[in-house]
Formats: sequence, C-alpha cells, structure tokens
Amino acid sequence: MTMKVAFQMDPIGSVNINADSTFRLAEEAQARGHEMWVYTPDHLSYREGRVMARAQSLRVQRVQGDHADLGPVADIDLGEMDVVWLRQDPPFDMGYITTTHLLDRLKGQALVVNDPFWVRNSPEKLLVLDFPDLTPPTAIARDIEVLREFKEKHGDIILKPLYGNGGAGVFRLDPNDRNLTSLHELFTGMSREPLIVQKFLPDVSAGDKRIILVDGEPVGGINRVPAKGETRSNMHVGGRPEKTDLTEREREICAIIGPRLKEMGQVFVGIDVIGGYLTEINVTSPTGIQELERFDGVNVAGQIWEAIEARLAG
Repeated sequence: MTMKVAFQMDPIGSVNINADSTFRLAEEAQARGHEMWVYTPDHLSYREGRVMARAQSLRVQRVQGDHADLGPVADIDLGEMDVVWLRQDPPFDMGYITTTHLLDRLKGQALVVNDPFWVRNSPEKLLVLDFPDLTPPTAIARDIEVLREFKEKHGDIILKPLYGNGGAGVFRLDPNDRNLTSLHELFTGMSREPLIVQKFLPDVSAGDKRIILVDGEPVGGINRVPAKGETRSNMHVGGRPEKTDLTEREREICAIIGPRLKEMGQVFVGIDVIGGYLTEINVTSPTGIQELERFDGVNVAGQIWEAIEARLAG
C-alpha cells in the first residue's frame, strides 16, 4: 500500500537522527515506498474550507547534517494525504491546541496520527487521572494551600509544570525542603496554568521505564536511569537508556489502559512507569523508538506503519 504522508513536526534539519522517533518513522515510510511531505506547525492553515500546509517533499538518509533532502516549498491540501502525523514537541499551549482543532477537520479525509481530538483532550499528565489505581498520589492545583497540604501529607514530592515536557521544570522537594512557596511564585509568575504534584517514588533511582504501545499493545520498553545527582531520568537531561524487560505489573498496566488508547486512535503512545506506578501517558510526541529497536532488535517503526495500514484498510 503506497501512501501520501505528511509530517507536522519541529524543523527536521535540527533533529538527532540517532534518537529522533519522527526521523525513524520517516525512514521506515520511505523504505515502504510512501510519498513524504514535511512542514512546521506555523505553516499549517485553514483556507476557505480546506486544511492546507506550506510543505516540502522529503527524502531522508542516515547521515547527520545531510539527513533531509527537501524539495521546494509548495501548498498542499492535507485532505489529499492518506496520513498526517502530528509530531511537534510540546509545550502544549494554545498554538499546539489550535493545530489539533485544524487537523481534526480532516476526519473522513486523512488519517491523523495520533487522533488530534484525543491528543487535545488527553495531555500526558491529565490522562493518567482516569486510572487512579495505577498512579502515585497526585494533586493538580494552582492554589498554594492545596500544594502545601499535599506536601505536608506526603513529605517527599515531585513538583512540575502541568504541560511541560522533557523533564524541564521538574523539582523534587524532600521533607526538609523549604522552596515550595518560592517555586510556586516562580511558576505562577510565568504562566496561568496549574501545577502537578506527585508523591516521590524512590524507585526512580533504579530507572523510569518508557514503555511503547502500538495501537494499544505493548511492544517493549527501555529503562531510563537518572544521571548521578539527578532525580530526572529523561534522556533530554542526561538520563541513560538501558535494555529492560516488562514486568508482570507493567503488562497489567498496559492491559488496563491499552484498549482505551486504541479506541481513542492513539496509535503510537509512550507511557512512563516508576516502581510499578503509571506516571504519564505520552500521546503528543512520544519518543523511544530508536533506543528500543537497538536494544530489542525489533522494527517498532514498521509495527506502527502496519497498524496505520490496518486502520486505513479497515
């Protein structure tokens, strides 16, 4: 099945080809003979009934710095694509949300992956609230008194922006820490958004596991171990990926949330699990394909494209 595919993503020229999941998806699409286009979110538009993009044709090769062969800029009608990938990184702000509204208008024309309606309504740190039995104690609030009460109850906590990514702005406040009020002032001075706090899970020292699900089914995971002196395990901030197997508890978590993710059209999802607790469900721009492929020798990108082909055929 040859398809026309458009990637909505951050500038492809700056990606790390040995880590970026979107690059790997494009590489696999090219191997399957698909026609590819790429554009950045600022070049998405709605024009008199059509969802359009100023895009460039794309060919890729695994040579850093010379990895993307781009054609001339052209106006393309995204309704004429078979697949449109929503792959730009957060922040999950109004600009991001607006793109989901525009791409949502392609229903019945192109398959948008992941489904933009549910991406908009399921940001990573909020979707987990649907599964309270799987998550650590959690509170979401802008009210400093609520945050103080949570800290007094649980002592050792993680404080982070509700719509952040990549480990940015994540703080551990242990029982002796006195910075909650200062951090609250800092965050609320920059944004009107609430904050999220969770009970600190000591098991994070052994790693924060990223598990990849394709159309609701787990295909494997990588363990991300924090750098020395760090609480955060995100690879963006120096976390070290390690080969790992899924535990019985982690498979149980996937079995509970997987059918819901598939029903919501979330074809490529990365969940985060620490010590048997689900902490995030990443649907906006999940990562981890390349690391998992290297560790397990499986073609995860190929499995994702097979899932997409099955959806289009069905």
